Amino acid sequence: MSAIDFSDPSTIALLADALTAAGVSGLEISRPGGQLRIVVAAGEETRIDVSVTARPDSRGVSPVVVRAPMAGHFCPGHLSGSAVSDSLPRPVSGSEVLGFVRIGPVLLPLNAGRPAVLTKRLAEPDALVGFGDPLFEIEPQS
Repeated sequence: MSAIDFSDPSTIALLADALTAAGVSGLEISRPGGQLRIVVAAGEETRIDVSVTARPDSRGVSPVVVRAPMAGHFCPGHLSGSAVSDSLPRPVSGSEVLGFVRIGPVLLPLNAGRPAVLTKRLAEPDALVGFGDPLFEIEPQS
């Protein structure tokens, strides 16, 4: 039996149609090479998110994605509105707060967990994010 190609648009469309017909609200498939998430919302169009694991760049550095630890609203770091947080790429320490996930009045801090270079912010300010949604991309420093 051959492996299913989850990057093929016709395969994704077939899965989305099957989920809709079965009344399933969503499906997430994670593999070493990437992730496929199909969400079927009642009365709305099907949302499909395909993310492929990044390959090492020419220097041999693989980017790492910092993901949401729980559902909430994404808040970028430096809540004061400082432009410092928008200048990318920039070095960050393992404990430096990159941003927050806001759940009601609670702010859950997000950090890189290791010295790194913050290269991308992947979520928009105040966006509703779910558990495991990508928020930042970092390049770990040795």
